[in-house]
Amino acid sequence: MRTSSTIRTRRTVKRATRISATLAAGALALSLTACGGDDDNGGDDGGDKGGGSKQPGASVTLPKLDGESLEVAAVWTGTEQKNFKKVLAEFEKRTGAKVTFVPAQDPIINFLGSKIAGGAPPDVAMLPQPGAIKQAVDKGWAKPLGAEATKELGENYSPGWQDIGKVGGKQYGVYYKAANKSLIWYNAKVFENAGAAEPKTWDELLNTAQMVYDSGVTPFSVGGADGWTLTDWFENVYLSQAGPEKYDQLAQHEIKWTDPSVKEALTTLAEIWGKKDFVAGGASGALQTEFPASVTQTFTGGDQPKAGMVYEGDFAQVNIGETKAKVGTDAKVFPFPAVGDTAPVVSGGDAAVVLEDSKAAQALATWLASPDAAAIQAKLGGFLSPNKSIDSSVYPNEVQKKIADALIAAGDDFRFDMSDQAPQAFGGTPGKGEWKTLQDFLKNPKDVAGAQAKLEADAAAAYGG
Repeated sequence: MRTSSTIRTRRTVKRATRISATLAAGALALSLTACGGDDDNGGDDGGDKGGGSKQPGASVTLPKLDGESLEVAAVWTGTEQKNFKKVLAEFEKRTGAKVTFVPAQDPIINFLGSKIAGGAPPDVAMLPQPGAIKQAVDKGWAKPLGAEATKELGENYSPGWQDIGKVGGKQYGVYYKAANKSLIWYNAKVFENAGAAEPKTWDELLNTAQMVYDSGVTPFSVGGADGWTLTDWFENVYLSQAGPEKYDQLAQHEIKWTDPSVKEALTTLAEIWGKKDFVAGGASGALQTEFPASVTQTFTGGDQPKAGMVYEGDFAQVNIGETKAKVGTDAKVFPFPAVGDTAPVVSGGDAAVVLEDSKAAQALATWLASPDAAAIQAKLGGFLSPNKSIDSSVYPNEVQKKIADALIAAGDDFRFDMSDQAPQAFGGTPGKGEWKTLQDFLKNPKDVAGAQAKLEADAAAAYGG
């Protein structure tokens, strides 16, 4: 999603999300636009003052940690950080430990390197991709999960979600947070005024965009100031068009970025990015728009917002929540349309990794692997958990519930975000590599060959060959 780091060997795990066509067309699409009502159920708000046993209604046993202190680092900001702190507060309540949230910067591996070099590493870090976990292990920073955390993980996660947190057969990461990154959110009033329906194919998406434009609203809001949003656009088009086998090969740089399949995907993207009237503010405006603003500007301004649609994952609900729009009524969503034979579903995630091995750090990893922790943040919105043991009724609206059900129903049939599998220098650094080249391509979508050549040169350097 954001940063990434070196992966030079083929992972044995299927990572990347392509929930199959049946799922994408069925469970995921089912009632995504249903009206969502507020649901305050779920999340165990009861607490054990001292910890040390499984309290009534709790699913996990935690030790007494009175007097212990922990630091947890993550790149999360705003509402996402605020909601995660509520999960940490419940851990404090149950164990007696004190937990401090440490705001990190992208790339988080660089941030952690500085902290470790200074002798002050956080106890736990939330790493936003498999490559970062591997790099933390390779550098000797990450510590394997203990028996209790591993047991909790085994009870609550499918084998696929467990495996992407493993390095060399050992469990290092708890994928606490997931993301379905194959969704397009839209302003319901704009679609109503335009007489537009939810598209299921790329050609239908282009037709829908034209209808929205003809009604007087720019079709798409693009958060081009954040390069990771552009990699997500590419990955959805590429996965659907080129297929999962090619996706896996490109993710590991087993085929070059000069491959004809990349040309085809970039040419397809240019059908939207290259049409100035289809992107709010044109390319220059998009490149000055950060992701949060790309969402909020789609749902402010009544029936005359700056754009009618915005592409990104389920986590966009956090930003929609900053507007007056109600998810499921004013803000609706449809699966990313099929460009090829099947609709894509690309996933990302954030894993808890222990850096300072201690009873308290291992207990926090155990807590984050539990349905109790996941349910607290799930009911607050803008959050999706791969934990199969939480009751999806805790999600705050029907839209989020259906997205969560689809993720769990996918089991191990998924593909992980491609840029998150790449070396950090290529797939996860602002102003460099894939992020920068796709920003340049947004600015000049006619130069497909130039974009391919630059992507390949940067990838070759980052992958080491």
